[in-house]
Amino acid sequence: PVFQYAGKAAKRKDRVFVWGFSYSGALGVPSFVKPDVSWKKPRRIQSTPYRLETEEKISSAACGYGFTLLSSKTTDITKVWGMGLNKDSQLGFQRSIRDRTKGYEYVLEPSPIPLPLEKPQQTRVLQVSCGRAHSLILTDSEGVFAMGNNSYGQCGRKVVEDETYSESHLIHQLKEFDSRVVQVVCGQDHSLFRTKKGAVYACGWGADGQTGLGHYSITSVPTKLCGDITGVNIIQVSSYGDCCLAVSDEGDVFGWGNSEYLQLASVTETTQVNVPRHLPFKIGKVKEAACGGTGNMVLTEEGNVFVWGYGILGKGPNLIETAVPEMIPPSLFGCSDFSPDIRVAHIRCGLSQFAALTNRGELFVWGKNLRGCLGTGRMEDQYFPWRVTVPGEVVDVACGVDHMVSMVKSFT
Repeated sequence: PVFQYAGKAAKRKDRVFVWGFSYSGALGVPSFVKPDVSWKKPRRIQSTPYRLETEEKISSAACGYGFTLLSSKTTDITKVWGMGLNKDSQLGFQRSIRDRTKGYEYVLEPSPIPLPLEKPQQTRVLQVSCGRAHSLILTDSEGVFAMGNNSYGQCGRKVVEDETYSESHLIHQLKEFDSRVVQVVCGQDHSLFRTKKGAVYACGWGADGQTGLGHYSITSVPTKLCGDITGVNIIQVSSYGDCCLAVSDEGDVFGWGNSEYLQLASVTETTQVNVPRHLPFKIGKVKEAACGGTGNMVLTEEGNVFVWGYGILGKGPNLIETAVPEMIPPSLFGCSDFSPDIRVAHIRCGLSQFAALTNRGELFVWGKNLRGCLGTGRMEDQYFPWRVTVPGEVVDVACGVDHMVSMVKSFT
């Protein structure tokens, strides 16, 4: 007998769950850092998903190095919230309540980030992305906004010698692209922009070739990438450390940047690649890529997950490095004779952890469990995919260095 207690009209609610290291404030729960009652101890690490109250439905989340951005597709004035580390104004200027002239360097709860929009009641925020100390915000009609550290031009504006980033009011608007920007990606200290026409632009730190512009210096103006992606329609880009991956509409994978961990060993003997190169993998058409600090992952159209690079890759403790993508058995994501239709639908990467979402809304994680960032309730590293217990259907997830954020639809 199947009992269904929720009424037919019960609306499924959109919720946000956070877990990992909480002392930076990146989880947005102030009582973890400063207990609200005397008998509570500060909670340095939240090792299981914890529900975060948000005013609006959150449609995009990003985890930086100790901070978090959340955004909503609302037409209300407030569209983006930030929490955590703000020493470089990567969460914008967060005005102090005590002294109106000063700004906070730490933000303990989701706080509105005011954007200099021309039409704040029409423009919508589509996506956010966070790097080591900078943030990108993508809007539907007013281009991209960049804020935070610009030491290497990663915000797409001229580098100013000895610029003070703490308590900075500067939010820079980027508009010069061949067409509308449809995806923004922050690497560690570089930025990538994908346009509607399928081109990729980059700016920022290039010492590992991660800007893909054919040199190893910094770039402060978003510049179009050439190399093997010339004339190719790119449908997705990914980066979190110093390596970058791109996927074309034909299912090909391209890579550039750091290859110290064999990320691009299929096309180079060196440790750096400074122009996009086609990676000749024989694994079928790829539909999504996720690029971490030392390990990479792709998802094929058949729903198979392949990993390569260095570190805990998800095939047990014996696979530590490989230049050739290895498939993670589908059975580890719950596919079996009894439920043959389970597929991995999306993949995500943090600095040293991986995440996969299935078409059933289940979340699997593996990799280094730095400060409890996997959400497994344990502190041990995870050598193969493990399902995270989240009350609801996981719609999307963002991975950071030592924390994660997931967007969830409640079951009822």
